[in-house]
Amino acid sequence: MEVVADASVVVKWFVDEIYSENARKLREEYINGSIELASPELMPYEVLNALRYTKLFSKDELKLIARSLSLYGFKLYSLRGKLSERTAEIAVEKEITVYDASYIALAESLNSKLYTSDEKLIDRVNLDFVVHVAEI
Repeated sequence: MEVVADASVVVKWFVDEIYSENARKLREEYINGSIELASPELMPYEVLNALRYTKLFSKDELKLIARSLSLYGFKLYSLRGKLSERTAEIAVEKEITVYDASYIALAESLNSKLYTSDEKLIDRVNLDFVVHVAEI
């Protein structure tokens, strides 16, 4: 089963905060081969950016995290063709960022769930397949 995880979930793998345990459970399911994780290509950039601005990590630690994100081997999708067009449609229709819309468009195209910790996004889009990380 392939599921989409947004940056807000993957950040929780590295930072202890509410729902980090749930996010790490998703990571374990991925490592154990129970699920496949997919994301738009921008996810690692978003994760590193968020972690950089927490000011919890040194430059060397961020480099290690960058390497580990690469080694996880997520299935990363380029925003091209129909996926990029659908991303634009969702962003305008739901009045959300293109970044957030890209995760939704990908989950929609894969007929999978999108896990997020962004409660405002969940409320705004009101889509059954956009699920809070607390439900893991």
